[in-house]
Amino acid sequence: MEAERLIAAGRSALAGSRGVPAVMAEAWQAQALARAVGGQLARCGPAELRTEARELSETCALGSAVLDHPMVPAGGVRASQLTEVVHVPRTLAALALLLGEAGIGLVGVACGTEEEGLYWQCIEAIDAVDESVDRVHGMLRRLAEQERDREREQEPDRERDGPYGVITGPAGFVAGQP
Repeated sequence: MEAERLIAAGRSALAGSRGVPAVMAEAWQAQALARAVGGQLARCGPAELRTEARELSETCALGSAVLDHPMVPAGGVRASQLTEVVHVPRTLAALALLLGEAGIGLVGVACGTEEEGLYWQCIEAIDAVDESVDRVHGMLRRLAEQERDREREQEPDRERDGPYGVITGPAGFVAGQP
């Protein structure tokens, strides 16, 4: 299944999760999906993202390990259904949203529990989610920088004209003429 569809399914499941076990399970699913997307991009994605994608996959592996393995719903691990990443920037943006929402869910669990072990488990998982989001944002920045560089290469004279391009028009006011 395509990554964006899996991410949308994860966001929907997270939004519908009620209770600590369900939120924990969906946070685990989000980390597993981020790990799978990172792995897919490390293997088959743009060459310039492969190192960061591998790091995302490794970070998410640690984040998944922090959470106790939840009782996975009958559908199993969503990430195992990943077959392709069609549009890398859109997928990464959607993944950042999913991970952010999972982090918010974990904050809710941490704030609502009186069990110290669960609290610290959530804090560690929140840290892992936050690091994953940072890695995804880093990849998005790299893609945006490369897009700007490609645009500059297509318009070589523009750079000499300044950041706003060539400014044309009457210069009468500047020259002292009304």
